[in-house]
Amino acid sequence: MAWIIAAMLEEAEHVKATDRQLRGSCLCGEVSYQVLDAFEYSLYCHCSNCRRTTGAASKPFAGIGSEHLTIVHGEAHIRRFGEARSHNALCQRCGSLLYSLVRDGRYVHVTLGTLIDTPSIAPTAHIFVGSKAAWDIINDGLPQFAEFP
Repeated sequence: MAWIIAAMLEEAEHVKATDRQLRGSCLCGEVSYQVLDAFEYSLYCHCSNCRRTTGAASKPFAGIGSEHLTIVHGEAHIRRFGEARSHNALCQRCGSLLYSLVRDGRYVHVTLGTLIDTPSIAPTAHIFVGSKAAWDIINDGLPQFAEFP
């Protein structure tokens, strides 16, 4: 299963990083951010935590080094759930999940639904389908993994 991560990283090496910044924000606009359009991977997560956090069948996200995400407006309005180096960041006013700080603070998983601009990457697989909701039918043809590959 590790092959999918290796393939995604290999693919990312072929894509030249640009200086293109993507804009993102919460639903109410209280918090806005920018992130470099040089994501290393993008997945749909179906774990029970992501389902409860988003209120949806899965969380579509893209991963990038945390140094590439900048809060432009509303830092004081971000509510963090979790530890200092591993948490979910939400707008405290509207509740939008903006990103998750992961891998001991080295990466952020930016929720694709909060991006205003279109990223150059799209999800390539579904993870944690072993714990997906029974009513969640995945039929897009992307690879599916019971856990994290």
